[in-house]
Amino acid sequence: MNQRTISHAAQIVSNTTADVPADMALKRYFVEKHFLNATERRDISHAVFAYYRWFGWLDSKKSRPSQIEKAIELNTGYINDKKSVKEQAITALSVPAWLKDEMPVTPEFVRQLQAEPTLWLRARPNKASDLKAALGDCAQTPFSQDALQYLGTRDLFLSPSFKNGDFQIQDLSSQLVSVIASPKPGETWWDVCSGEGGKTLHLADLLQNKGVVWATDRSLRRLEVLKTRTKRAKIFNYRTKPWEGGVLIKDPKNPEVSHLGKLPFKTLCDGILLDAPCSGVGTWRRNPHARWTLTQNDIKELSEIQKRLLKQVSSLVKPGGLLVYAVCTLTTKETTEVFEHFTAENPDFVPELKTVDSLPSDPLSKPGSLFLWPQTLNANGMYVATWRRQKK
Repeated sequence: MNQRTISHAAQIVSNTTADVPADMALKRYFVEKHFLNATERRDISHAVFAYYRWFGWLDSKKSRPSQIEKAIELNTGYINDKKSVKEQAITALSVPAWLKDEMPVTPEFVRQLQAEPTLWLRARPNKASDLKAALGDCAQTPFSQDALQYLGTRDLFLSPSFKNGDFQIQDLSSQLVSVIASPKPGETWWDVCSGEGGKTLHLADLLQNKGVVWATDRSLRRLEVLKTRTKRAKIFNYRTKPWEGGVLIKDPKNPEVSHLGKLPFKTLCDGILLDAPCSGVGTWRRNPHARWTLTQNDIKELSEIQKRLLKQVSSLVKPGGLLVYAVCTLTTKETTEVFEHFTAENPDFVPELKTVDSLPSDPLSKPGSLFLWPQTLNANGMYVATWRRQKK
């Protein structure tokens, strides 16, 4: 990689903070340096992410460009030969030392984090073969009939298939959440923390444009992006509404008492998907900068928010309906602890998880829940739990 690329990457790294993560710093830099072509932007992005992926190996006394050069060397060597890095070193240097206190940290898990991220596509239902033929350079997976791994290098955003709404860029683990939810045409669903709507779009597709998906998020910008995506995908069975859930509001008459805010609507739902705010440990392969900004206290605070959100939204699940909890993390506090807490506090919700063909069993997954490990799927790490509300 040339020195010009390394120089650009060093400037971007200097602009990253806990509040301005690497992907945001890249976007801002590319807006400013609009003269950079697609190849240059790709190389600069790879250099920045390599720096954070191999951050634990770098000598802090060296200059930033020298560190980036070393990171690129380590990254290239690892791509060519996974055994170039010894097992003991990879678990000790690739992730913060405290992570082992929060979740199982195996060499297989960490080796997967050090690999270049996989690009997964979600075809429209039953259209994966057609999309594969149109795009080329795609491989199918036994875990989901609509998922394709893209192996090529072309800019997919410029392809006719993208412009026609024939696919969404969505990680395989994220796709499996909606597959597990398994909504039926005509049902009413609520995607609580929808973001830009990856799962909203998938739920709507599985509903076959019948019924409705409510999408709520605290960010108006994200909801606007969702509207653009649904228009391109020709999805019409959805509604959006801004909502900031899980926030405790103090009682003005008694400051020592607080309560959760109002729900965004009163409609009872056949299914609710809570893709809750989380630490994002499962995305560290794609977002290595986050490894070095997350703290254990963040995980503790997020676990409390997740518990509050689950309790808050569960009241809108109709008897016989399904509650789905998903987080792109693998820490105990945000997964099994949340699952066990909600199950114990809400006896009318019984754990129930749909089996997905070809997915191997996991010894850490309790009945009604499932860990999706990066080393198993070649995708992000994810945790999913579901409960069926009992009819009175």
